[in-house]
Amino acid sequence: QVQLVESGGGLVQPGGSLRLSCAASGNISNIAAMGWHRQTPAKQRELVAASITSGSTLYGTSVKGRFTISRDSAKNTVYLQMNSLKVEDTAVYYCYAHLGGSLNWGQGTQVTVSS
Repeated sequence: QVQLVESGGGLVQPGGSLRLSCAASGNISNIAAMGWHRQTPAKQRELVAASITSGSTLYGTSVKGRFTISRDSAKNTVYLQMNSLKVEDTAVYYCYAHLGGSLNWGQGTQVTVSS
């Protein structure tokens, strides 16, 4: 079993920045990917960014050029640096880890972008 603990959410003004962190613990050998999705009441959960163990990264269309995902394998932690935040980035952000053919999710952290 994998435990994922997220931190770093909060309230920020449009144009501001936030950094999310997600630390994985437990049975974490052979993690294939770690990343972030987000969800609002009006939308389905959508991919924000993913860090593949092979070294590649993926980004959702709406965040390309503004968000950066990075991963510290030694700490089993993935980070999401979010810059130039927009009101439409407001959502609950969920960390995930893909291993053993299944997705494991964190509890979610709220990001609110508002003036």
